[in-house]
Amino acid sequence: MNKSIKIYIAVLIFVLALILITDRNAQKPIDWRPTYSVNDKIPFGLHVLDQESKGLFKNQKIEKIAAVTPYEFLDSKYDEDTLVQDYKIKGTFLNISEANSIDDQSMTEILYFVSHGNNAFLSMRELPPTLLDSLKIKVKSDFVPNDSTALWIANKKLSTKKYVYASGVEDYFSKIDTLNTTVLGYQNNGKKGKKFVNFIKVPYKNGNLYLHTQPAVFTNYFLLKANQHQYAENVLSYLPKGNIYWYTKNPQNEKISQSRLRYIFSQPALRSAWYIFLFGMLIFMFFNAKRKQRIVPILKPLSNLTVDFTKTIGNLYYQEGDHKNIIDKKIIYFLEKIRNEFLIDTSKLDDEFIKKLHYKTGKSETDIQELVFLINEHRNSYHGSLEEDLIRINNAIEKILH
Repeated sequence: MNKSIKIYIAVLIFVLALILITDRNAQKPIDWRPTYSVNDKIPFGLHVLDQESKGLFKNQKIEKIAAVTPYEFLDSKYDEDTLVQDYKIKGTFLNISEANSIDDQSMTEILYFVSHGNNAFLSMRELPPTLLDSLKIKVKSDFVPNDSTALWIANKKLSTKKYVYASGVEDYFSKIDTLNTTVLGYQNNGKKGKKFVNFIKVPYKNGNLYLHTQPAVFTNYFLLKANQHQYAENVLSYLPKGNIYWYTKNPQNEKISQSRLRYIFSQPALRSAWYIFLFGMLIFMFFNAKRKQRIVPILKPLSNLTVDFTKTIGNLYYQEGDHKNIIDKKIIYFLEKIRNEFLIDTSKLDDEFIKKLHYKTGKSETDIQELVFLINEHRNSYHGSLEEDLIRINNAIEKILH
């Protein structure tokens, strides 16, 4: 392993160990976001209510609506046959959220659903404007810091107990149609003492609307605190028996990322590990940005076997003392090379041959003339000592070929 890579790994391990030591005793921060999601176990999620819903609505079918809007769901259940013109389903539409999560078109469809003998339960701090205008009611919100709010049911036969919630926010109905509206619940602030309406039943044609302004009472935080779950049970006990169509989608759900890394980012430890991994990869890439190339092996050129063979034969003739044969072989080799490499006719070694060889090789014309003279002299048998002739011809050939 490369020494530099070992250093990078050691640095990363040190950083990771430092982070683990730092976060070892750190407590996970509480997520106080009011998501009102049935999948969230955080304080203001509805996981506990979802788990206990079968006990709250005994022998009642509960169908969750999340993938579509209320309009899309209810409209798909409407039978438009002229002899029917009614919904194929009967029961109560239910929605619990921090703020209004229902669009105008869906609210109009909900009212139409209720008008056909069904019910709707909406618990939210900001009710849909379309609903408020249709029923001629108004909701007011007062913020009282460092205070608490008491909630109770109007029907004393059901419960006379007041449930105190540590909240300084009072959302209540400031205007209702007293002739057509039934008050089901109240609240008051410890310092004010005056009671306000926070839960009402409003008849709408052949059905009823149950409107509640304190959705927080259904969240995990309050359902698990002391006996405050009893208040939530009392509120939901007003709903008629029948199927429940629970709309669980809200604006917070739409903000949830659909990324494949969503779970990793939702867990602090995994999120930290992911960032450390990315940081380490960046460091690795930065220090290894230099272009790396494999060592190119040195390949030896193929040996010229013809030359080796000629040298071997030449040495053999030299050892036998047959100098004439050696001279003849050297002349043959030389002329063959001239023909193949320089494409010069070697049948006549005359002045024209000398000029062509001079131009193509760039060798001294005098050296070429001397070599041609020695070859012609050897061929004409005008030679003295064969050994001396061999040396002279060999030296002359070397000057031309090298």
